[in-house]
Amino acid sequence: MRPATGRATLAGGGAILLWAFLGLLSRAAGAVPPLELTALSFAIAALLGMTVLVARRRLADLRQPPLAWVHGVGGLFGFHALYFTALAWAPAAQANLINYMWPLLIVLLAAVLLGLQLTLRHLLGAALGAAGCVLLLSGGGGLSAAFLPGYLAAAASAVTWATYSVLSRRFAAVPTGALAGFCAGSAALAGLAHLAVEHSVVPDAGAALAVLAMGLGPVGGAFFLWDAGMKRGDPLLLGTLAYATPVASTLLLCAGGFAAFSGTLLASAMLVAAGGLVAARA
Repeated sequence: MRPATGRATLAGGGAILLWAFLGLLSRAAGAVPPLELTALSFAIAALLGMTVLVARRRLADLRQPPLAWVHGVGGLFGFHALYFTALAWAPAAQANLINYMWPLLIVLLAAVLLGLQLTLRHLLGAALGAAGCVLLLSGGGGLSAAFLPGYLAAAASAVTWATYSVLSRRFAAVPTGALAGFCAGSAALAGLAHLAVEHSVVPDAGAALAVLAMGLGPVGGAFFLWDAGMKRGDPLLLGTLAYATPVASTLLLCAGGFAAFSGTLLASAMLVAAGGLVAARA
């Protein structure tokens, strides 16, 4: 297994920053159904990736074994379909925060599946970050049984992304450029599923701009950065630092008018920041 590099870990941090905008942009997409939103976003991401591959003459990166395609397409499509469904079926702030239990799962699964050393500092950092998320969730008025399907979709999206991220280490030989193909495959799957179970919605100008931004950022460029981070960076540190995302994402949802601002946000941010600092010192 390759040793972790600071540059790759920094790249993973860039993905975390971009993902802070995922919840806001998905809500800004308006009435676009979850699977249609997934298909459109991935189509843009695939076009972006393919353009880079053609420019660099790296189309050979797409020739990967079937298991790599199952891992790539299954992880990307599965996570986003579940996440967008959760945002459509449950209050945005609550669904968003349940989904962002994936950083804690990454820290734990990295030790279980990869055999990496899990120190007391990692556990303490993860616990502080989780406490921040719980505080944010409790400040939102608690959970309601009426939104249980949305909560379950959010939890499933967290498990899916954590598993995909950790297992990326097992596919370290797969070049990051192959993600362009995985995005294309995800767009095709989402498109077929959309045609089977949803009614198509033509996005207005604002929604179309949000979808474009998603495809270029949190559902596009972020994947390539995260892939480098998980394969060649420090997955334990990235998993814990990712706790900054739920706080930033929730603040952006509040700023966009999609969630109510709560006084607990400051305390939650302090817990999350403390968790990242503790884990970084590990």
